[in-house]
Amino acid sequence: MAPSNNEAKRKRAEVDLTGDSTDDDSASQQKTQKTASRINAQRRDEQTTPGASQTSPGSSDQAPSSSAPGLSQSPEDGTHSQAERESWLVADDNEDHGDMDEIVSSTQGAADNDELHLFGNLPTKIVGVQYYHGIANPGEYILLRREPGNSYDRNSIRVDNVGGEQIGHIPRRIAAKLASYLDSGWLFVEGRLSGKMGQFDCPIEVDLLGPDPQSQAGKQLVDKMKADKLPTKALLDAERREKQRQKEMEQARKKREQEEKRKLAEARKAAAGAGKGGAVPTSQDSEFTNQTMPDSESEPVMSDLVEASQRFNPRQVSNTTDQYGLQEEALKNMPLASKPASIKTEMLPFQLQALQWLLDQESPQPPSPGSKDTIQLWKRHESVDAFTNIATNYSTKEAPQLASGGILADDMGLGKTLEMISLIIADAEKFGRGSTLIVAPLSVMSNWSGQIAHHVHENMALKVYTYHGSGRVSMKAEDFAQYDVVVTTYQTLAMDYMPRGKGAPKQPEKKLRANGLYSMDWRRVILDEGHAVRNPASKGAAAVTSLMSRSRWVLTGTPIINSLKDLYSLLRFIGITGGLNQLEIFNSVLIRPLKAGDPSATYLLQAVMTAFTLRRRKEMAFIDLRLPQLDEYVHRVPFTDKERERYNALHAEATGVASKVMSGKPGEQSKTQVYAHLLEVLLRMRQCCNHWQLCGQRVTALMEELEKSGTVQLTRENKEALQKMLQLQIESHEECAICLEALHGPVITVCGHSFGFDCISKVIETQHKCPLCRNGLQNIESTLVGPQNEGGDEDHDDDLDLTQNSSKLEAMMKIFSATKNNGKGEKTVILSQWTRFLDIVQSRLDREGFQYCRLDGTMSAPRRDASLQALETDPSCTIMLASLGVCAVGLNLTAANQIILSDTWWAPAIEDQAADRVHRLGQKRETRVWRLVMEESIEEKTLVVQSEKRKLMQLAFAEEGKKARKKEGRMADIQKLLA
Repeated sequence: MAPSNNEAKRKRAEVDLTGDSTDDDSASQQKTQKTASRINAQRRDEQTTPGASQTSPGSSDQAPSSSAPGLSQSPEDGTHSQAERESWLVADDNEDHGDMDEIVSSTQGAADNDELHLFGNLPTKIVGVQYYHGIANPGEYILLRREPGNSYDRNSIRVDNVGGEQIGHIPRRIAAKLASYLDSGWLFVEGRLSGKMGQFDCPIEVDLLGPDPQSQAGKQLVDKMKADKLPTKALLDAERREKQRQKEMEQARKKREQEEKRKLAEARKAAAGAGKGGAVPTSQDSEFTNQTMPDSESEPVMSDLVEASQRFNPRQVSNTTDQYGLQEEALKNMPLASKPASIKTEMLPFQLQALQWLLDQESPQPPSPGSKDTIQLWKRHESVDAFTNIATNYSTKEAPQLASGGILADDMGLGKTLEMISLIIADAEKFGRGSTLIVAPLSVMSNWSGQIAHHVHENMALKVYTYHGSGRVSMKAEDFAQYDVVVTTYQTLAMDYMPRGKGAPKQPEKKLRANGLYSMDWRRVILDEGHAVRNPASKGAAAVTSLMSRSRWVLTGTPIINSLKDLYSLLRFIGITGGLNQLEIFNSVLIRPLKAGDPSATYLLQAVMTAFTLRRRKEMAFIDLRLPQLDEYVHRVPFTDKERERYNALHAEATGVASKVMSGKPGEQSKTQVYAHLLEVLLRMRQCCNHWQLCGQRVTALMEELEKSGTVQLTRENKEALQKMLQLQIESHEECAICLEALHGPVITVCGHSFGFDCISKVIETQHKCPLCRNGLQNIESTLVGPQNEGGDEDHDDDLDLTQNSSKLEAMMKIFSATKNNGKGEKTVILSQWTRFLDIVQSRLDREGFQYCRLDGTMSAPRRDASLQALETDPSCTIMLASLGVCAVGLNLTAANQIILSDTWWAPAIEDQAADRVHRLGQKRETRVWRLVMEESIEEKTLVVQSEKRKLMQLAFAEEGKKARKKEGRMADIQKLLA
């Protein structure tokens, strides 16, 4: 006779390597028999529901199981209140746990656990289910939480469903084994139900996740797990799969070699038969050429420059948004909205389609009875009136809360701004006015008020208020309500979110406040260039998520830049429900299964993108923008002998430092100092490619002093050296170690560590020590140093000789001259990461008599606007000198039709965005993009790294991750650059 379900569950638990759980079973059965009998009778009644036991993970057309929340009455609370059980998540006050919050999740640091490796699977169970409200379906993902404050068991691991309701606990003996691993961060755990809930317990399977098993920490973890008899079988399986993959790759390589030899033999045979005039196929017959700029004293001619460059298409690899969103045919047939009466601009059909989609997304409705539709991943069942989320298998009888809003991810230049303005007006015409908050980068903040005035009839104008700057007036909800649109910046929002000073909260609550942006329940919030908050662990992401609003929108041309974690942050802001709003669940059901090649995860990603994202590309036939042609070239420039000598010296130094990092033997220096040294040399190599003077003075002496003393005195010399170190971090795109987002208001401490000012200043005020090295930092004024040239671009480097030439500068001037000689009135935008290089170019333009304007991060908003106006309206202004970071966000530069990328780095998306500021709706001329690359240099290798990152983007498998792991991935890139 087959064993019952409960017997089968207990058998699984008994064979587990963590020891028996008899004490847990006994404890469960010693509880109040009256309650147990009632629960037993209740579940027998529920199991008579037709189809209730048929639901399997991912089933969408069957009724949910009897364990669906809402399908049964909740059991009594037992002897402990919910508040008391929640308090167990918090440690006792008399224990010293440092500065960390004691709400310890099994996936503490979950912002990075998509990078973890599966070590083993642990079949076990949830006990004590009769005492809690939480219920779950077979196959449903669950959350495991440490309860260090549980007075009955300090090792307790609590189990919740994705709705936040407690189901029970992990058995005591198993919790005792896992608790130390979780508390120390050695292991992360994730779980899902592996069967139906019984009377007292419920079978689950727990995944044990850890660092790379080939790393030192990973090897130590394997040894510890084996000693504790925890399962590591998944590692053996993965090792076997990797060996098989390597074998298949070797076989494929040999097959390719044989095919190439065969083709070569055929080509030689054909050439021999063709006689003297035979055409022998060579690699030069490909799409690319590899010539360098001709060495000629004659006037540069554009056709010669094009001939001497390599045609380059960086967008040939499609991205995740395109691959998994709605396909072109479905986009073409979307319904159109009527143009709002207040809009004076003629809207194109695809823009009216976007408007209808925006309106529909703001008023979503759950599936109606009998409907087969899936709305935001929720399906409705017929036999049992309940809703099930197809991603997590979480079910509820209550109508699920749906997100109002979405991600408008149209290509740059298709009119996202106009589409959002039309949404604000169309909604107001139908339902009455309400206040919309727009959060934008500083560089495009003024663009919103200008675009609203441009597109809306004067007699129906929207009332717009710009809320920005330290001198802004304190406003309350009733003040904001007087305006249709309020525009602010991410920095201003962050300042309102977490004000500094005595009495300021350590972690603000999500509730309405007395004044400021958080005093208002907004009609909608719009994030312009929303990928700015793609890091879910960042302060910016927390700030936007904490806003109160009915609808939430993200505008971005690149919703996924490095990994699917970027998409998670945006979906969480929008308000996705059903479990995917929690990163550990998002990792479990999407990111890791996609990496493993699970086809069902691919379908799920497509469902997510379809539900929340609208993405149209400029080249789609039905868009029909009739944009002029875009040609992109890689223009290779040779070093002079003197430049090559300087570059080779830096390359040799970088190779030596990199070998120290990879060997794990830094010598007398710490690993951090060696890595900082490597970043400096790499930066100097890149700068040497532009102009040898950019290399400036080295900061090795300061690094040696920091290694000896821990901190340095803020003498004038040390301050200048610290500023140079800080510039290394800024230009290498390092992150703030506190919030893990790009350095914002970058500063460096006297102990040599770089942070965002808002983050480190709060730490200094509360802890008075560096969070990385624990050296004392008594106050902000005496321990922090800001970057050079903060006051504006008038303050140049006194040691910089602006008259000196370089090969790259000379190549650039030939492009300028050839453009001028065309006589077509074309305009050029030159982009660089380094304002000092722009200074050198500016000096040369002055001497050559070119008229130009400038745009960089040191300029105030009015000065930026004046530069944009000059490019747009002044015929004599033919060149704009611009910093790459400023031009990568929200600008319209269609007055120019040529871009020169003077330097390049790892992240290709920023360069692509900058190019799209020129080649967009409104561009009337054929457009050229020049990438200036020094021959046989780090820049040529960078193109290869960029290509690989674009492919990773397509597969959504790229990593950004936590700082330590990110450095490992970056070291792999560095090795390629120095190879």
